Amino acid sequence: MPEMDEGEVIDQPLTAIAEAFEELSKWMKENNDGKHIRLDTFCEAASLVSVLFRCLGLAFKFAELEYVAKLEGLLEASKTCPTLKDILEVDVASDTVKQSGSYSRNLRRVRQGLDLVRAIFEQLLSTEDSSLKEVASTAYGQVCAPFHTWAVRTAVYAGMYTLPTREQLLMKLNETEQSAEKKMKRYIAASHPIIEYIDSLYLSRNITLDW
Repeated sequence: MPEMDEGEVIDQPLTAIAEAFEELSKWMKENNDGKHIRLDTFCEAASLVSVLFRCLGLAFKFAELEYVAKLEGLLEASKTCPTLKDILEVDVASDTVKQSGSYSRNLRRVRQGLDLVRAIFEQLLSTEDSSLKEVASTAYGQVCAPFHTWAVRTAVYAGMYTLPTREQLLMKLNETEQSAEKKMKRYIAASHPIIEYIDSLYLSRNITLDW
């Protein structure tokens, strides 16, 4: 996966994200529920999501930085771990699953990033409010807040006041309300089985998801 240049512009990032996850989801269904999802392919699709955090500005700067750092860790892991399943097997064998910087921890955080975007999209689809404060606060509270320190949570919630308006976000994404709605629904549907599969890698090894 080529590194995402900070200045690289994707004309319609929602299209790229929806298509990438639909391809991954389709591959899973055609290949025994994705028992051997290639890590480099997963990283390529997941890398497209970081632009959304960037579009949300300061409030999600921490989420963007953490997401990108963990994704780079997974990309490095793909040199020795061809599949997502291999990541867990390596860390379980060395008893480093929850250790800071481990491949399994990186995967867990990237999975949370994907789920955060899913939650933001669901909240956006449930309201026509021009302000994104409630949308973003609810999504963050559902997905990430339980795993962040008080200091991080405080900084994120304080930053909610700097969020772009709904109209400004759509402009940054080069979308209309109608086109964005269709693509958000596509991402939600396509990402769901992938997120579930990642969770199953931990649960099938009796590793809880409360970290």
